[in-house]
Amino acid sequence: MTRHYTPRLEGAEREAHAAALRKKYDAGASIRDLVEEDGRAYGTVHQLLAEAGTVFRSKTSWHEGRS
Repeated sequence: MTRHYTPRLEGAEREAHAAALRKKYDAGASIRDLVEEDGRAYGTVHQLLAEAGTVFRSKTSWHEGRS
């Protein structure tokens, strides 16, 4: 995977971006979905979600929900 430079987010722009990511996460997107869409590292997206006050879903095992 090729990484591209993404500009640093600060101030109101950072807060707005974090809120937008949270809205998508709360609607069901995974952190990995958001990473792919946003082009930022997993840790950065996770940090932005945390700053936005996100309540994180628990991780589930691949076999949960299977009969």
